[in-house]
Amino acid sequence: MSTTSTAVPAEVLRTLRDALGPDRLYRDVPLGPYTTFKIGGPADLFYEARTADELYHALQAARGVDLPFFLLGVGANILVGDGGFRGLVIRNAAQHVDLRPDVHQLWAESGAIVYPDLIETAVGAGLSGLEHYVGIPSTVGGALWQNLHFLSPPPARERTMFIEEVVHSADILTEEGERRTVGVDYFEFGYDQSILHHRDDVVLAATFQLTPGTEERMREIMAANLDWRRKRHPPLDTEPSAGSIFKKIEGVGAGRLIDQCGLLGTRIGGAEVTHRHANIMINRDGATAADVQALIAHVQDVVARETGYALEPEITFIGDFHAPSKSTPHQVPKPPGVLTAADRAKQRQAAT
Repeated sequence: MSTTSTAVPAEVLRTLRDALGPDRLYRDVPLGPYTTFKIGGPADLFYEARTADELYHALQAARGVDLPFFLLGVGANILVGDGGFRGLVIRNAAQHVDLRPDVHQLWAESGAIVYPDLIETAVGAGLSGLEHYVGIPSTVGGALWQNLHFLSPPPARERTMFIEEVVHSADILTEEGERRTVGVDYFEFGYDQSILHHRDDVVLAATFQLTPGTEERMREIMAANLDWRRKRHPPLDTEPSAGSIFKKIEGVGAGRLIDQCGLLGTRIGGAEVTHRHANIMINRDGATAADVQALIAHVQDVVARETGYALEPEITFIGDFHAPSKSTPHQVPKPPGVLTAADRAKQRQAAT
């Protein structure tokens, strides 16, 4: 790959190469392979930060030259435009994890993957609190950004559990350029919310306060949660997706509305509303961002017309987008063996 870029001013490029290393800065790197949707055009510049310190210096360098930048983790919950990203994409590959068993803590750089990096380390050490979030594609930084959550263990599943419950502190770079350590209260966590949505702070590393637990019980919870997700979510390796497309509508459910409107299996181009989960769209066959845009708009229009509810996208749109696809929406049949929400409900009724 070339280490120069014509889309970035030469002076800016020289400054970044001096700060980050001439052999670490690449141009025109396709972003699709770095996202769970497997969709997206190229970044003008691309840099991979391998430690928290490298991440800190890359962020400061980008801010110092006033260049647009995007911090990329596992690439879930985002749609990158077909036109790519004008500026610098910093891929967070800072993944060091350190156990502090004497105080029941786990410290991790913000690019560490929640599963398996964090969870396997904690469970193997007999520390409980993170096993609930197994199978959710997220880095540590992404987990704090969205206050990662999942249902409490079966059979009750009586509440939602949030990552904030085990966050002790974090090393952050503030929007003012200060590197500091903050406690959990700093993040003002809410449902799918944190202060990181409202300030240009970046998590460099985090410390989790865990409790002693039995590995057998933690493995049981992990197996149950993985099974729950497997039945409801498309497998990312064969049916790439960005997760839930639309925000939760309290008491109604975006997926329920989409299902109610008969939109399961609706396809535009290579983008499809999966039969597995009405609020998830998959990249079935070389989908483009333009296909996904068109499918999102179609679903919004149908749901608004038939139910009166306005669906608001939950995913983040990154980069430059072309016009939505003009293809006509059509329905595809449910693949053999796939269970819809209605199928699962019938199974539960039959079992009672």
